[in-house]
Amino acid sequence: MLARVRRVSPTLTAELLGGALASAGLLGVLTHGVGLGPFGLVVGATAAAALVALLAGAPVDALGPAGRVTLVRAVLVVGVTALVADPVSQHPMSGPALVVLAAVALVLDGVDGAVARRWNVASSFGARFDMELDAFLLLVLSWHVSWALGNWVLLIGLARYLFVAAGVVLPWLTGELTPKRSGKVVAAAQGVVLVIAASTLLPALAATVLVGAALAALLWSFGRDVVRLWRSADTHPVRVRPGLAGVLTLLAGVLVLVALLLPGDIARLVPPSALRIPFEVLVALVVAALLPGWARRILAWVAGAVLGVMLVLTLFDLGFSVAIARSFDPARDAVLLGNAYDFVAETSGPVVGVVVAVLVALLGIALVVGTGGAVARLARIAAAHRSGALRLAGVLAVGWFVAWTLSVQVVPGVPVASRDTSIRAVDRAVEIDAGVRDQQAFEREASVDAFRDVPDDRLLTALRGRDVVVAVVESYGMSALDDPGLAGPVRAVVDDGERRLGAVGYSARTGMLTSPVAGGGSWLAHATLLSGLWIDGEQRHTDLVSSDRLTLTRAFHQAGWRTVTVQPGTTGPWPEAAFFGLDRAYTHDDLGYRGPRFSWSPMPDQYLFSAFDRLERGPGAPPTMAELVLTSSHGPWAPLPRTVPPDQVGDGSVFGPEEPQHSFQSILTTPTPQVRDDYRRSIEYSLKTLYDWTERQAVQDPARAPVLVVFGDHQASPVVTGPTPDRRIPISIVSRDPAVLDAVSGWGWADGLTPDPTTPVWRMDAFRDRFLDAYGPRP
Repeated sequence: MLARVRRVSPTLTAELLGGALASAGLLGVLTHGVGLGPFGLVVGATAAAALVALLAGAPVDALGPAGRVTLVRAVLVVGVTALVADPVSQHPMSGPALVVLAAVALVLDGVDGAVARRWNVASSFGARFDMELDAFLLLVLSWHVSWALGNWVLLIGLARYLFVAAGVVLPWLTGELTPKRSGKVVAAAQGVVLVIAASTLLPALAATVLVGAALAALLWSFGRDVVRLWRSADTHPVRVRPGLAGVLTLLAGVLVLVALLLPGDIARLVPPSALRIPFEVLVALVVAALLPGWARRILAWVAGAVLGVMLVLTLFDLGFSVAIARSFDPARDAVLLGNAYDFVAETSGPVVGVVVAVLVALLGIALVVGTGGAVARLARIAAAHRSGALRLAGVLAVGWFVAWTLSVQVVPGVPVASRDTSIRAVDRAVEIDAGVRDQQAFEREASVDAFRDVPDDRLLTALRGRDVVVAVVESYGMSALDDPGLAGPVRAVVDDGERRLGAVGYSARTGMLTSPVAGGGSWLAHATLLSGLWIDGEQRHTDLVSSDRLTLTRAFHQAGWRTVTVQPGTTGPWPEAAFFGLDRAYTHDDLGYRGPRFSWSPMPDQYLFSAFDRLERGPGAPPTMAELVLTSSHGPWAPLPRTVPPDQVGDGSVFGPEEPQHSFQSILTTPTPQVRDDYRRSIEYSLKTLYDWTERQAVQDPARAPVLVVFGDHQASPVVTGPTPDRRIPISIVSRDPAVLDAVSGWGWADGLTPDPTTPVWRMDAFRDRFLDAYGPRP
């Protein structure tokens, strides 16, 4: 099976060993002398390994005198490549070293030809070696110069490779041509011009003109050669099939690399994160080259399908990182896919929801099948070129080992020596077991409840006779109060609310909690606050609502309050109401709203308060504990309703006419500054509406002015907060009775409606026990 791997002669082995040692020595000098960085060292080592691997497959037993001169040039090109690839070196000698190495390599270009003629050792291999090295040096130099002058410079380096690629489809381009002196001059001038431009000795305009002239001459030279080849050919066939096969192979390689290198975190989805060497490719090349055909085909399809599944899960990870700032957990988050469908259907319409669901399913199937086919195709090609596949594996192994040894990272947290796919595959398998263990851990946590056996008449005694409202402001996180781009206007609204509420006798204490979620999953945060258990996934939520846990709302219910919730975002049955101990759960259809939607939010927050007053706060109503969910600050945060006089709210039709609707995905296509501004204005609207209603309660019926618990359920989407938001949210207790606030004086919360830097931060699941302890006898 290895018979096709050519045995290298002792002489060629010695020459290649000398080249490898010379390359290592040059990279060492560049590292210590001109500050070559770790990534540049990895690229240089990989380039040196590629040089050795390519020459090891050469059809010669020795390079000979001229070939050795070309090998010296190749070593210099390795150094140039390393310096060009280095993204961090700021050493003052880095640029001059690059220019000197490239210039010497160009000078030696004339030496190897002279030596070949002097010793009469010219050969087709020597000429090919020289030509390919020249082409690669031009590619590297044009890449370097393009950073200063523009991407158009890359045409100089790519010209030969595009010509060769065109020859696959147009075979008459591969015909023989008699070299012309003008063509040689133009080719030689390209390297000289690029070195001059790389030296930065010329002004930018002069360098642009010079390089532009060189490119024009190169295009003229290639164009003349194309005309000559056309005229000398008897026929001019077009071979579409080989071209399509090449494109298909290229696409297969891209798909496999995307599957291997795509990060699952939006914060790491930046172009430099692709500068990695996947360990899985090394293994796949060796396995494909060594396995018998039947085993290779089966294993390739299985491995490709698994890789496709991993790609689908990675795409889910990316979506989750954008929406709720965490990765997708297939063991516990599958139910959220249904919620995602509901969300799209509500923001973009049911037809769009169905279309998106079908497209997502088809895309998932296509990725699994397509990745399986891509791996099978690449494995078949590797098996057909065993020697080349093994040499490529060796080249990549050198780069991977150097990167692993030096712990090289171009993007923080993303190692160049990649093993991400293998690690993620293991992690996915472990997650299944972790889900089972988490469920067992949750059962143990839920079994401990210090307030389970407290008699009803001893619960919440310090709040008896008072209305209590828990107001949940959707997506109200500390970013709204701390982010310099958001905080000024939001804090102005909060400060004005504090002033106005103070004028009608209200005071407040404010702290901070850590939410179990970010960006979404509001119901998990609500359940955490009310149950005193950490609910960070759907499995925990399912287990919670099937338990007998004493929730905060149930504690109020058992202590004699009428307990209600108003959830305008809930558009169907809500069976969890019984678990939470609610006498009545008002959902969208119960509120009588006749106005337009505002994207995801079915109705304005102002209407929510109006409906709550009408339904639950009439004359003679018993003491009520209500959870009100304010949805106007829910993404996509636009359009926003206008505020109307309270006596004109009616059935909500006053909020028409219909506003242009924004789908949730619009926050991914709208410029970030606009999305952040929309979010800020939505928070201002919700808070101002809440303060208006609270002020009005104190004026209209001071005896029934409610005690408020106001909190944000989670931070906004990472589109607003950035890719790595913390999970702190503000929470306030607001009351006209000093005794209510005195009960929490030991909490260390700040006076007013905004926390200060010294305010302690608790986990959200700590709130229930602290609240029950503060307002009732200790259990």
